[in-house]
Amino acid sequence: MKIQLNGHSDASSPLISNSLKHDTKTRTWVVQKFGGTSVGKFPVNIAEDIVRYATFKSIRGRPTVKLIEHHSASLNDHKIAVVCSARSTGKKVEGTTSRLLEIYGILESINSLKDTDSVHYETLASDYERLVKVICEDHVAAAKANILDEHLCSKLVGEIEGECKEILDYRMAAERWHLEIDSRSKDRLVSFGEKLSCRFVATLLRDRGVDAEFVDLSDAIHFKTPKELDHEFYRDVGQAILEKIEACGDRVPIITGYFGTVPGGLMDGEIGRGYTDLCAALVAVCVKAEELQVWKEVDGIFTADPSKVPTARLLSTITPSEAAELTFYGSEVIHHLTMDQVIRATPPIKIRIKNVKNPRGNGTIILPDRVMAPGHLTHTRSSSSLSLRKTPKRPTAVTIKDKISVINVHSNKRSISHGFFARVFSILDKRQISVDLISTSEVHVSMAVHSANISKHDMQQARDELEECGEVSVLSDMAILSLVGSEMKNMIGIAGKMFSTLGENNVNIEMISQGNPSSGLFVLSGNDLQMIPGASEINISCVIDAYEATRAMNILHTNLFTFLE
Repeated sequence: MKIQLNGHSDASSPLISNSLKHDTKTRTWVVQKFGGTSVGKFPVNIAEDIVRYATFKSIRGRPTVKLIEHHSASLNDHKIAVVCSARSTGKKVEGTTSRLLEIYGILESINSLKDTDSVHYETLASDYERLVKVICEDHVAAAKANILDEHLCSKLVGEIEGECKEILDYRMAAERWHLEIDSRSKDRLVSFGEKLSCRFVATLLRDRGVDAEFVDLSDAIHFKTPKELDHEFYRDVGQAILEKIEACGDRVPIITGYFGTVPGGLMDGEIGRGYTDLCAALVAVCVKAEELQVWKEVDGIFTADPSKVPTARLLSTITPSEAAELTFYGSEVIHHLTMDQVIRATPPIKIRIKNVKNPRGNGTIILPDRVMAPGHLTHTRSSSSLSLRKTPKRPTAVTIKDKISVINVHSNKRSISHGFFARVFSILDKRQISVDLISTSEVHVSMAVHSANISKHDMQQARDELEECGEVSVLSDMAILSLVGSEMKNMIGIAGKMFSTLGENNVNIEMISQGNPSSGLFVLSGNDLQMIPGASEINISCVIDAYEATRAMNILHTNLFTFLE
């Protein structure tokens, strides 16, 4: 292979592609999904150290590329498909997706204006254009800072400006043709974030000598949208994605995380903002990938948040059930629908969580329950060697979910009837308030809800209606503290140990519950993955004051997690 100079190939040095080194029929696929922060902050790491497997060295003052080896998939050994989220370089509220959602909000406001309100219209239209300009300038700056080839950079800038012009034109079309501003409008606007991100990554890879191709999935689905997110829907989406990938030939596909119209809307429906993870899973299934890699800015999944618990340890493997519980209770592991798709594949596809800042690390693997023992730790004997060792039965991880409110309803009657519970939950459902934990007694029900997703108006309306059922009180500024682990079902007295440890350290427990209402236990039977709804054997949770959360998590980690070197 000829050395790459100045970030691009000369005429005698062809671009690296998915046909490199081995016959493409003998090499397996690896799908690499990169989050918005990774694309925004570490694009060069992605291009050189992960997808390409290269790093820039300086030879007589000139940049060059030298292939290196480490324990991750590369174009040397696998066919690679890349899925990207919209770029984000700082806080989530300043990310591209958040800005596009703000643009959608402005479009909604414009649509609801009366014809006579010209002053307000001009203000909203100006805000719309300002946000589009911010998005455009951010992506153009990223292109100029990272793309070394002037021709490639100029072409990318033109593509960025073209996408942003489409966002501007969409407002004009909506006004002129009186388009309905609904969940589909929101999804369409949000899709521009992935388009901009993937155009940037595809160009960056070409700049670094990889024959990459931008793949837009927003128009991939040509069939009539069904009413449900069922097996047939995902099968058809997978086939549409596969056709797009096959059209790339030997080029490395850089695929938008947005994959078109879905039942109920992508953002407002069942899937939500984790849709890029799900898209990566669908890609992995349709190409029959060996592995799905989800790249973040941490080394994998830990026994606790390492930024809050100094003694937290990296887990080498966890089960899908554990990953689902950790995601539900505050640790952003991976979208639950992603695991469902990948692990239901035949054979199941392993998911590996890895760090863009440390591509040599092994990360954490999520495997079906029958394949592995849960909660294995990665132990480090030296900086160059990692060994896997079983540990005694213990929890797999402890996690915190912040911004919790507890709604207490005390019945005026001597005993609670079935109708009481039905009435309580129908009121919450009407306000789209989901319950994270529930605890009941003969005449009392307590419910922990994630207040970050609830407007003050909806909370107050729900409270007013619940007062018809009994006496209502609401506690704010709370947190859910959870122990998660598949082995806990075999640990006699673990719940008592958890609560007594907290009590001995003066941590007040407001509410206790075991298992969450919406997740369950994944069990692989033959080739079928089954979920047991409401299974509570792998999770014990309690509600405490938010200001005690970090201290309580450290206390439990110190007292309940046993590590043997």
